[in-house]
Amino acid sequence: MFRRTLRLGPLRLHFTQRGLSSWSIKLGAWSWNSRARAHRVDLPGPFSWKQDKHHRQHHQRRRRHR
Repeated sequence: MFRRTLRLGPLRLHFTQRGLSSWSIKLGAWSWNSRARAHRVDLPGPFSWKQDKHHRQHHQRRRRHR
């Protein structure tokens, strides 16, 4: 599988075989990813905090039991 990241200052472009898959921006400890549409903050040590800004509503069909 082909994956490549091009870094242009705080902007990162993520590519796969099909082309551009997502982009992200990182300023200090804060970052945002276009695919996940989530904010992330790196905290001291192995910790981080993430907040989803894009809440997808999954509509599921309920099967009727006969």
